[in-house]
Amino acid sequence: MQRNILLVGSDMNAYYMARCCHEKYGEAVDVIATEPIRFTQFSSIVNIEYHDDLKTPGGFVHALVEYGKAHLSQGKTLLIPCHDIYVRLLAENTDALSPYFVYNIPSLRIVDTFLVKEKFYKTYENSGLDFARTLYYDCSAKETAPIPSDIYFPLIIKPSNAIEYGRHKFAGQPKVFKATTPDNAVAFIDKVKAAGYRDTLLVQEFIPGDDSRLFDAVFYCTKNGKAELASFAQIGLQEHGPTAIGNCTVLINGFNQFGNTEETVNKLKAFLESIHYTGFAEFDLKYDERTKTFKVMEINPRQARSSYYLAALGHNLVGYLVEDVFDGIERDFVLLEKKILLSMVPKSVIRKYIFNEEFKKEALTLWKSHRKVDPLNYKKDKSFKHRFYLILRAINYKKKYKLYKNTI
Repeated sequence: MQRNILLVGSDMNAYYMARCCHEKYGEAVDVIATEPIRFTQFSSIVNIEYHDDLKTPGGFVHALVEYGKAHLSQGKTLLIPCHDIYVRLLAENTDALSPYFVYNIPSLRIVDTFLVKEKFYKTYENSGLDFARTLYYDCSAKETAPIPSDIYFPLIIKPSNAIEYGRHKFAGQPKVFKATTPDNAVAFIDKVKAAGYRDTLLVQEFIPGDDSRLFDAVFYCTKNGKAELASFAQIGLQEHGPTAIGNCTVLINGFNQFGNTEETVNKLKAFLESIHYTGFAEFDLKYDERTKTFKVMEINPRQARSSYYLAALGHNLVGYLVEDVFDGIERDFVLLEKKILLSMVPKSVIRKYIFNEEFKKEALTLWKSHRKVDPLNYKKDKSFKHRFYLILRAINYKKKYKLYKNTI
């Protein structure tokens, strides 16, 4: 490999970033992770080692410093975090890690405002971005305040601090909860409090529409804060299981039934550059028919689980990082407008569970013309166990969508 690269994480994000490395250099890439996850566990394109304390500050710094020292003869290693936890840990420990690594991530101040959702909405409420109406419930309060009578149902309830929320498990714990009445909204808040979560819950008006009102926009901003790359993709389907709601399974880049793509992308670009954002950012948006606007649900301070489609369009994500942080190469800004279908599910799931007929027709047309990609289905990954896992995964998707027919 021309440049030494280390990925941190073992989920789908880590797999397709490893794929980007393999596509660029033809070699397996080193990965450090907390635990085996099937996305990467059996893959032939990673050299992976596990540290069970990697999600702690001490364990994270120790594992990375040891790796960095061992590879310093090759120069500094490009470090790519593939999960929110690792982005935050890297942002918090740059002084200890910078002698051994180069990277391009947002500042700790920005990471903090993106990952803690209460801070996110309050910090950027006057930024020019569009948001749904949001209320804040302090879970350290003894009594749960009633839901205001002037808010429209249904409501979406989600944690301000997803990392902290994940540490306080309870039966049937959803990633996001959809409340249909004031009573079940308060009951859910009380259940979260009883599990020990003491941060804030966001109670947000639901934007009408099915999965095909959702959009994905990915940006790359250089270490100097200049946006160089953007995508804008309409989502057709997301995960329907309660622990994975919000994760995209089908999208089409360059397809938008509602218009104003360039105007919206320019607004998001201006926002990122105004806060001097650096690294990858992924916007989760939903089109609001009532206001004719794309409302921002959240911004992830990293590439997301579905972001491989940019590489499939000829813009290798690892390549952007390497040429920026090592070589100082600057590019003109480009919005990727070419159509491509990203699908993590079988064709039968698209046919049966996408109800937007125009989107479905476009998706099946792209599939038929071989303009389709699955981030996990990489022909040069020679692991039989990985291939077998993909077969089982496709079967399981058919079962999951049959079981979980409703989304938020």
